[in-house]
Amino acid sequence: LGSISTLVHEEAVVSTQSTGQRRMSSKISVAAGLALVGLGAASQCLYNVDPGEAAIIFDRFAGVKTQVYGEGTHFKIPLIQDPIIFDIKSKPRSVPVTTGSKDLQTVNLTLRILFHPDPTVLPSIYTNVGFDYDERILPSIVDEVLKSVVAKYDASELITQRDAVSDKVADDLTRRAETFGIFLDDISITHLTFGRDFVTAVESKQVAQQEAERSRFYVEKAEFEKQAAIISAEGDAMAAKMLSSAFDQVGDSLIELRKMEAAEEIASNLAASRNVTYLPRDKGMLLNLPTQ
Repeated sequence: LGSISTLVHEEAVVSTQSTGQRRMSSKISVAAGLALVGLGAASQCLYNVDPGEAAIIFDRFAGVKTQVYGEGTHFKIPLIQDPIIFDIKSKPRSVPVTTGSKDLQTVNLTLRILFHPDPTVLPSIYTNVGFDYDERILPSIVDEVLKSVVAKYDASELITQRDAVSDKVADDLTRRAETFGIFLDDISITHLTFGRDFVTAVESKQVAQQEAERSRFYVEKAEFEKQAAIISAEGDAMAAKMLSSAFDQVGDSLIELRKMEAAEEIASNLAASRNVTYLPRDKGMLLNLPTQ
């Protein structure tokens, strides 16, 4: 009997310990589940804004909030508020435009701009324009400003006064973009061409100018040759006159002098030649052949 009571007591103790362990594990499971639910709820209540970004809040009851949130972690109400995050870093964009100049020439331009939104007016931009504000605003205002500015210049002036045209476009476009809450950091004209008719006209003009320059060169050359011929003729006439005067003064002596000078020059040339042999006048050098 004693052993039986001991066994019963041990089984009761084991049963009590097992029940306690089950209750403890159940409490741990409930706590872990509550912790996971809490973490999930916390993640739904927080959102992050990275550097170079700004956020606004859309409330399902109040609409778009006017406050703008900078970088960091912020609180929101799950299922009621949604964050709308904008990229406020400078971004490039190229806008091609075809327009006409003052002299009715077709002009093709490409404008490259660096832009970013004004963070303080992001709620207004989102409400009035939308998240894709750059797609809706920039092409239209660039087209408007370029057509307005280019129409004030002739095609040739667009080339010779390109800096002035760029400055005018930059000033007008900057003021126009600021009315929509967009800041322009840099504006440059990267491409400028004209219609085929204008290019053909320019090429023809260049050819005509080259022909005119060539004709003028020929005329000037002929004029110079004419002046040279006149000067040469005048020199020959003066030389002849001087010779005639010398002949009148000294008679044939000058002619004899010129003969002697010519003979001396001929003798010098013959003396330098290897194929010339001098023979004495009074010596017989032809093998004593009889002379007749």
